[in-house]
Amino acid sequence: MTELVLNNARLVLAHEVVRGSVLVRDGRIASVDHGPSALPQAVDLDGDYLLPGLVEVHTDNLERHIMPRPKVSFPAQPAVQAHDAEMAAAGITTVFDAIGVGDPYGEGFRAQDQSELLRVLDLLDEAGVLRADHYVHVRCELPAPNAQALFAPFAGHRRLKLLSLMDHTPGQRQWTDIEHARTYYTGKKGWSDEKFEAELRAAPERQTRHAEPNRSWFVAHCQAHGIAVATHDDTTVAHVDEAVALGAVMSEFPTTLAAARHAKAHGLYTVAGAPNVVRGGSHSGNVAAIELAREGVLDALSSDYVPSSLLAAAWCLQQAAGFSLSEAVGVVTRAPACATGLVDRGQIHPGLRADLVRVREVAGRPAVRMVWRAGCRVA
Repeated sequence: MTELVLNNARLVLAHEVVRGSVLVRDGRIASVDHGPSALPQAVDLDGDYLLPGLVEVHTDNLERHIMPRPKVSFPAQPAVQAHDAEMAAAGITTVFDAIGVGDPYGEGFRAQDQSELLRVLDLLDEAGVLRADHYVHVRCELPAPNAQALFAPFAGHRRLKLLSLMDHTPGQRQWTDIEHARTYYTGKKGWSDEKFEAELRAAPERQTRHAEPNRSWFVAHCQAHGIAVATHDDTTVAHVDEAVALGAVMSEFPTTLAAARHAKAHGLYTVAGAPNVVRGGSHSGNVAAIELAREGVLDALSSDYVPSSLLAAAWCLQQAAGFSLSEAVGVVTRAPACATGLVDRGQIHPGLRADLVRVREVAGRPAVRMVWRAGCRVA
């Protein structure tokens, strides 16, 4: 039996913040006590906050480590280890690695077979060196003719718990504003204006040919194997109605307030980007996540492309949306855990996993000082 006592902390519980201590036994929270502990082995946290470990449902960070520059690949094992360490340092103890499959253009990370990532995750897990608990979130680009073939290595894998349906055809959803799409494609992808204009002409036919067959196939697969479905960049009420009809549980990054309200009203978890919160707005010109929070239609946040933004955004929700600390922390812990069926974590409560983060506030912003996963220190 192994025990850990964390003492003299401000415990961020589901509905209140209290000064107290936490007893961890064999990787689980054994007790949560108000007031100090008298046990001699107790670790003094000097009045810092103690939070549940953060739960990340959609991060592109692994993709960034695998392909740090356009058309430049990095070996999978060191890439996964670097990504994993970055997650833990950000206070993230459970991560859904978002891996894109399908690229209509046949270029980049999402056009390649990513089965090596699964092998490396399993290898590092069996070696006991992963800091965070890793699941897989497969992002399926519906208009891509190669989406189903590239998904094949993930089918039946134990880490696959979430699948999202994406359609980045310019002129709708995230890229409703064509000029924002142009900026992205000519900037990040390095396309010429001529190539982007050619894509605008080709995209509708490709979408018509592949999106609906792929959508039907992926949804049927998820239903047959008990995999949660998320929709991506819902913009209209019709998009949300389609998500409900498909049996989706989550609406990722709704681009309008109307879509987020409709998703919330129909019981879908609404997930917005933490960078959107920290930056004060969307880089794509879509609805600000803070507006969703103020309107009461924000359930959870995702760090998306900046791991450290998840915790930072919880502090921003207090300052910009009037959330209590417990409410704000719930958006990055309890809610994403519930949305993905991980009922054994996401709160500081007896019986749950001892995934914990020690945080000190510095000049109004959070700083991670220590991280434990299942009672073992990982950062």
